[in-house]
Amino acid sequence: MNVELRHLRAFAAIGDEGTITGAAAALRISQPALSRTLDQLERRVGARLVERTTRSLALTEAGTRLLARAHRILTQVDDALAEVTAGPRELRVGFAWGALGRHTVPLLRGWRDARPDTEARMFRLDDPETALRHGEIDVAFVRSPRTPDRDLASLDLYREPRVAAVPEDHPFASAPGVRLVELADRPVVFCAAACSSSAALWPVGQRPATIDVANTDEWLTAIATGDAVGVTASATAHSHPHPAVRYVPITDGGSVAVRIVWPRATTHPATDAFREHARALLADWAECAEATGDVHA
Repeated sequence: MNVELRHLRAFAAIGDEGTITGAAAALRISQPALSRTLDQLERRVGARLVERTTRSLALTEAGTRLLARAHRILTQVDDALAEVTAGPRELRVGFAWGALGRHTVPLLRGWRDARPDTEARMFRLDDPETALRHGEIDVAFVRSPRTPDRDLASLDLYREPRVAAVPEDHPFASAPGVRLVELADRPVVFCAAACSSSAALWPVGQRPATIDVANTDEWLTAIATGDAVGVTASATAHSHPHPAVRYVPITDGGSVAVRIVWPRATTHPATDAFREHARALLADWAECAEATGDVHA
């Protein structure tokens, strides 16, 4: 099987762009040339990778399996070539919105002191787990529910309580705490990039109206202007302060697991050491928090 990098780059572009036209433009080649390259790849692997008609294009099951691995292979090749001239690259750490809250800076400073030879660089991404599968980052901090995954491994680091985010003139803006039912008389805004909470927190029949937004800036704006209130993990209060938004503890909101996730086939030699560094830091914090009663992240 003689598959070349140009075949994988062509296929990855098709998977990313969703059309031959878009992929050809991204690669700066003609559509007929791209179609020929795809045909060559399918003949060489002996499987149909893309179902295409005059109006639509979709990856087959085999194509879906290949896409993530194609991205990973291409990223590894690009990294290897870059390291020839630039030396070993940094450890790429992804997060969707809150990283580790107030623990982020101590984590990075501690890593820098312990491993001055390996920089840890943070990247905010809408979907860190997909970026891990593509090899674009090496490790990520997430708050999404754990699900079985043959490509990714994860470790729970600690749990964060949920808080309400309300406009500064809201009746609960200065309250010591609030219950979920007390928030349900206004729409609740949820952010796609910070999916640690949903309307399922409320009992059926008592669920509030909801608004969905794409990113944290839109989420904060909806709250600051009084269009909605928000429910989030407590790290948001540290990572995303806003002059017109107040964060209030939710007394019955439960908590959110903060996890570190990495590829089972690691993409950087320092992955294991960084994971252990994060685990040890958060274990020390949890022990101290339990002793002092400070449970807020």
